[in-house]
Amino acid sequence: MSTTHLFWFTQDLRLDDNLALHQACNCDKLLLVYCLDPTEFKPNRYGIQGMSQHRLRFLYEGLIALDKQLQTLGQTLLICMGNPVEILSSLIHEHKVGHVFTSDIVGSYERKRWNTLTQRHQEVRFSRTNTSRLFELDQLPFSLENLPESFSGFRKRVEHLEITPPCPSIVHLPPSVTNDHKWPVTLDRPAADASSPFQGGEIAALRHINDYFSSEAPQRYKETRNALDTWEDSTKFSPWLAQGSLSVRRTLEALKQHEAKFGANDSTYWIFFELLWREYFHFNALKLDTLLFKFSGNKQRKPLTSFYPQRFRAWCEGNTPSSAVNACMKQLNATGYMSNRGRQWVASYLVNEMRIDWRYGAAYFEQQLLDYDVASNWGNWQYLGGVGADPRGQRHFNLTKQVQMYDPEGEFIRRWAGDSKVTHLDTVDAADWPIMRH
Repeated sequence: MSTTHLFWFTQDLRLDDNLALHQACNCDKLLLVYCLDPTEFKPNRYGIQGMSQHRLRFLYEGLIALDKQLQTLGQTLLICMGNPVEILSSLIHEHKVGHVFTSDIVGSYERKRWNTLTQRHQEVRFSRTNTSRLFELDQLPFSLENLPESFSGFRKRVEHLEITPPCPSIVHLPPSVTNDHKWPVTLDRPAADASSPFQGGEIAALRHINDYFSSEAPQRYKETRNALDTWEDSTKFSPWLAQGSLSVRRTLEALKQHEAKFGANDSTYWIFFELLWREYFHFNALKLDTLLFKFSGNKQRKPLTSFYPQRFRAWCEGNTPSSAVNACMKQLNATGYMSNRGRQWVASYLVNEMRIDWRYGAAYFEQQLLDYDVASNWGNWQYLGGVGADPRGQRHFNLTKQVQMYDPEGEFIRRWAGDSKVTHLDTVDAADWPIMRH
């Protein structure tokens, strides 16, 4: 009897080290699907207008690159626009799908959709496989409910665990049941940006890690990682890891190969250290579920904030009294990228100086960042908002001191036109009347 399987691509846009896709290939025909959710392009509860053009462009490149790879193997990627549950339900019925496969992702809303789909089609088999983490849940020396409350506690207990090597790239696929792989007509194709060093897709991702680990940059990473605007001074893996066009296990393998050739030191260890941070945030998101998005956060403690629309708009546009914040936000808006150090600055400023609900900052980053990852983004914002996994409590940065340390000549601020003539946070009062100053 002929068997048809469906594979639902999510944050795993690659053929290399994709165990979930390997498992889906044991069939006569295979339907490969990616669903664009319309809610991603609509205003959300925080007034954010939906996915930025930078994020959409990077996603589009990743999907088109994947489709081209699939076509060389006689397959095709069906890209659909609509509610994923409804789309997949329709395809299951239309093509008499007997088994649905996908990668295990940590977002609570994504997991809820998967559960809805499985409950709706109880006659169909469903399989979900980890393709985005170094560790499996059953490898951890503690239950998910007992995940350490600090990263330090997590790192000490997992950094010596054995990590499964990446699986080979797929070189053969069963034939498709459809030849349709057109971009949805209801969504405009984003404009190309040849000036961006970030190009979506697996080929660009593998080229980047090869270039990076073939250089000596990893040998000095710990000293250079806080650079604000230099390509080679930080790894820049995160956009491809978030898209899933790069495997975290392949990344770690490339790091180990670099260490074998150039030697291991504190800097190369620090790259592994930061991959563990990513791992911690992913398990933290699984544990917290919808609490990841709650105002009171992981600590169930509500911070003392309010919402000031004018302040938030000024922060988003890079038009605040802080030149450092302005430069970082203008860089983000222009490129979809911001350094780790810059993210800490602007988050601290929004929460501590502007006294705004941290979730608005997290939602704006979700809109803008090429490397948006639900676990890392919302987990980091909880952390900096004082309601997350940080034993020290809320982080409050002295930006004057920080700029002296990381931009002493003001090069970054000048490059991104951060200097501001704004001298006060507010120009109107709570009733929207102008504040008169003499």
